[in-house]
Amino acid sequence: MKLPLPIYASEKIGDYGDFDIVVGLDKNLVEQLEKYSADESDTELQQNTSDKKRFIEGKYEDWYKKNRTPFALVQKNTKILAALGWFGPEPLHEGCQCHTMAWRSYKPFRGTGIMKGFTKSAMETYKQNIPDVKFWVRVKNENEGSIRLAQYLGLEISKEFSNSESTVLTTYYN
Repeated sequence: MKLPLPIYASEKIGDYGDFDIVVGLDKNLVEQLEKYSADESDTELQQNTSDKKRFIEGKYEDWYKKNRTPFALVQKNTKILAALGWFGPEPLHEGCQCHTMAWRSYKPFRGTGIMKGFTKSAMETYKQNIPDVKFWVRVKNENEGSIRLAQYLGLEISKEFSNSESTVLTTYYN
């Protein structure tokens, strides 16, 4: 499979307990993503992501044009979007051929332990398409759960690019 898939295409790539792992977002999953992104009552999502700016103030189509590859964890029996991860080229600094990665889980699935296996599977699939990829992620310093997840996935804190507001975790993932 060549990534990214065409916009609004979605393909199941695996099972994870009561969930399907899919690459790409169909229109139903994009609608759910936009609904989650606009939800002001989910203060954790609003504080730790730029999804409202990215998908509500901006358009999913414009974001996708940046060569992004989204992965979704979808509950099998309800088809509800439980978690999202995405990857795509985005230089961290001049000369870096890094690919950014991001993830989030949604209520009521957040805090249930679904992210480790899902994100690892998504990384492996992405890596199959770009074998020598170097991943990096920027996480707010107070988002301890995301920092722990990044470290579990093999990323290390980069003191060179971290600052008082955020931690950058990066590694070659071979």
